Amino acid sequence: MTVVYEDNHIIIVNKTASEIVQGDKTGDTPLSETVKLYLKEKYQKPGNVFIGVTHRLDRPVSGLVIFAKTSKALTRLNKMFKNSEVKKTYWAVVKNRPREPEGELVNYLVRNEKQNKSYAYDKEVPNSKKAILHYRLIAKSQNYCLLEIDLKTGRHHQIRCQLAKMGCPIKGDLKYGSPRSNPDGSICLHARFVRFVHPVSKELIEVEAPVPAGNLWNGFEMI
Repeated sequence: MTVVYEDNHIIIVNKTASEIVQGDKTGDTPLSETVKLYLKEKYQKPGNVFIGVTHRLDRPVSGLVIFAKTSKALTRLNKMFKNSEVKKTYWAVVKNRPREPEGELVNYLVRNEKQNKSYAYDKEVPNSKKAILHYRLIAKSQNYCLLEIDLKTGRHHQIRCQLAKMGCPIKGDLKYGSPRSNPDGSICLHARFVRFVHPVSKELIEVEAPVPAGNLWNGFEMI
């Protein structure tokens, strides 16, 4: 991880594709604990360090994760995420070019807990949740397209599932139809940009994360 923004109430890091945000059954050290250790060492704090998880990124996804450093910030950020007051923009590398260079996708997603996978439908079905995103083709290479995605809702595997439903699975995402995995186990989905009003100071916060280094994100010409 790399710290890209920090103040008294929040810390924003650029996570790598191998890191998990919160602890799971793998037992691997989560990003939340790594951030705690970073703060403990930086400020030489005795005892426990408070870190609040406000949202998650799937393990194979890279990019920006916002943590709260105070309980006041955590409560307010949780409410802001619930009310879609945090604007999140993603970049995704896909093999197939979308039929339209720009558009809005509206689907109804059903989550299968056992498979840890979501399924997209065109119409509302039992146990489904409405999912909306806006995509725009922003660059292309010889073999791939780069899409910029603005999330309107926050559903389980939403971008991965909706792009696959559109016929544009994300590069490296075997679970949603990519023909092969990426060598490093990542998928080419990156939380590129966040924009929100600071929960305490009320200042406008805008943060951008550089894309991961390496061949997977190289060779694109902006459109």
